[in-house]
Amino acid sequence: MMTTKSQTPSTKEDILRHLLKQGQARAQDLADVLSVSPQAIRRHLKDLEAEGLIEYESVQEGMGRPQHVYRLTVAGRSHFPHRYDEFALSLLDSIAETVGRETVGKVLGKQWQEKALEYRRRIGVGSVRDRLSQLVEIRCGEGYMTELIELEGEVEQFVIAEYNCAISNVAESYPMVCGHELLMFATIFPDCQVDRTHWMIDGENRCGYSVQPRTKINSIPPLS
Repeated sequence: MMTTKSQTPSTKEDILRHLLKQGQARAQDLADVLSVSPQAIRRHLKDLEAEGLIEYESVQEGMGRPQHVYRLTVAGRSHFPHRYDEFALSLLDSIAETVGRETVGKVLGKQWQEKALEYRRRIGVGSVRDRLSQLVEIRCGEGYMTELIELEGEVEQFVIAEYNCAISNVAESYPMVCGHELLMFATIFPDCQVDRTHWMIDGENRCGYSVQPRTKINSIPPLS
């Protein structure tokens, strides 16, 4: 028998977090995952829709009635913490007007390089899995809502999934920072092949990076 959680604001937060991670979901999906009755879930969804945090699309499945599929609105994504806000974007715009976007790109590249070296110092020299786990914890603390996914198969391979971009406002106006972020992960894990798998700017619900250890590298190069 399904048990019903107490109707507290945390249930709404759980709904928002699930939609952030999964991209979309039906009311019944949310009820099953959160162990909340469908009636209670629909009340929460109605409230969240009224607050402008979610929206839905009617999807026809088979011969039955259309199903509502819910997703976050822009306001819903903004509900989650962002460390860099309008001030950072305004500052970059001012710098770009003064010295040009190319110079801004070089400055941002230098910033990400320094960030990569900081991360490498913090996560140490353990196994790839241990270092990734530590990095995910650090990134979560910075507002990225990061998850480590280990893929099944004969070859060891991981995906860093980030469902909330702490610098989304900057990335939308200066997508070059996403390229710098890819290089940052490659710098953090020089003993691995790092590739982008998902990108929010392309309309996906997360940014993702594949990390696969290089079999020919047996040690981590020293920090430069």
